[in-house]
Amino acid sequence: MSFPGVLRLFPGGKWKYFQVAVCPSLYQPFLSCCQRKSIAPVKKTDFVSVSSDESLKDTEKRLEGLYSSEEKSAILQVLNTASLPELAAFTFLRGKKSVNIVKHREKYGPFQDLESLMEVPLFQYKIIVKVCDSILQPVSKTEKKEKRISENWSLGKVIRPRVERKKLKAANSIVSIVFGKEKIAWTHLDSKLTVLDWQQGNNFKLMKETSSPSAYLETISSIVSEIPEADFYILEKRTFSLQQTSLFPVALHFHIVEAMLYSLLNKTFARDGHHRVLSMNRNVVGKHFDLMLGNVRTSGMAVVQQFLSDSTLKADPRVSFPSESVVRYRSMMETDGRERKEELWDSLLQAVAFFELLVFRPHS
Repeated sequence: MSFPGVLRLFPGGKWKYFQVAVCPSLYQPFLSCCQRKSIAPVKKTDFVSVSSDESLKDTEKRLEGLYSSEEKSAILQVLNTASLPELAAFTFLRGKKSVNIVKHREKYGPFQDLESLMEVPLFQYKIIVKVCDSILQPVSKTEKKEKRISENWSLGKVIRPRVERKKLKAANSIVSIVFGKEKIAWTHLDSKLTVLDWQQGNNFKLMKETSSPSAYLETISSIVSEIPEADFYILEKRTFSLQQTSLFPVALHFHIVEAMLYSLLNKTFARDGHHRVLSMNRNVVGKHFDLMLGNVRTSGMAVVQQFLSDSTLKADPRVSFPSESVVRYRSMMETDGRERKEELWDSLLQAVAFFELLVFRPHS
């Protein structure tokens, strides 16, 4: 038996090898251990193949019990007869998956059962379930568009706090409120986009006063007492740059008014915990009506004037105004150029955008 040795460097750059004496009884266990490992390695594939077979059988059983015989027939009918473009129209069969389905059909013939989908490349249990579900309940182009728009709007934080869509759909009417430094306006709009009330309050010049808490409370409470009852109250949400310190008093004013409106209009929140006051992103409304120039929102007066005109000229206008109120609303729209009433028409645009974006499908 040979034993390990060591090399030692001597002056002059010479190396010498020294054999180390090791007790064979001590060294033998080490060798025998190494030999045993090399002679009988553990085969992981043995365990993998067993578990894979068992997993496959379990998967087949799960697929077998998910669908009725009628549903299976409907799914197999599509998989066996649909063309490549028709298969690719399903969300979970795009790309190579639909190609693999067609190739498998051409090579092995029609699918006899759902379990045979496991033999197609890129198809696993979860994917097969999604494919079968999409075939049984296909999503229309309109629904896909609505879902995509809805997701985009939610990413853009259209409205806060979040409310379940079914609660928004159940709303019979809302009050849209927009306020500035000196004015506040609101629109009461029902789910048929009929204007029930449309007003502007002029006694709203808190920025010019001492801005004491009592002044805010008196003014906001007086305005809230005039606002009609509705299922939801929608407040315009503005954003201010923290880098512009000159805007700090304005931003503070907006936050105070918003907080007071939340508190005074959410009369039932303490009892049921349901939000009835929501904040809507100002720029989202601007984009909905094509009023944005870059990051700047332009006036919506022309859009509102068109609403009023269409209400009297068209049989099915986008927004309806009671005939007895049209003259009064037209006079409200009049301006001499020095006093703009942006809050007035912005409140109406926000109300319309709320229904069109969040309650029913977007206006085309």
